[in-house]
Amino acid sequence: MLKTLKDLFDALTGAPTADAPQVQARALKLACAVLLIEVTRADASMDATERQAILTALKRHLALDADEADHLLTLAAPEAKSAYDYHRFTSVINDHFSQEQKIQVVESMWKVAFADGHLDENENHLISKVAGLLYVTHGEYIAAKLYAKEATAAQSP
Repeated sequence: MLKTLKDLFDALTGAPTADAPQVQARALKLACAVLLIEVTRADASMDATERQAILTALKRHLALDADEADHLLTLAAPEAKSAYDYHRFTSVINDHFSQEQKIQVVESMWKVAFADGHLDENENHLISKVAGLLYVTHGEYIAAKLYAKEATAAQSP
């Protein structure tokens, strides 16, 4: 467990490791999970619908099974809690994701924000900030927001 956390930390800080590609892949997954968790932290609580939205996004966009997504969420929670900025997470994503994949991260963040049926102004601000750090244009940001809102509304009973 400590080796895994050390490897993730090394990948996030750019320190070289023996199995760099695997560690980078884990760091990328961790970065995505942390940003999704940050949305729930913006409104001070993570309810079951938000947690499910995070797990769904992790499974869908990172090709994880349910157990892997749950384990990643468990690893990401303390990282999110201790994060003092988003740059170390967004820089990993910028280095490895295409523009379309970065838009999907923003869209997933919106889906988490809309999952509880209430969009908090802090969630809105956070997603806007992260979208800027990911070089997602304002038009792409708004399109992701509208798509996520429609998709979330379609899933609600």
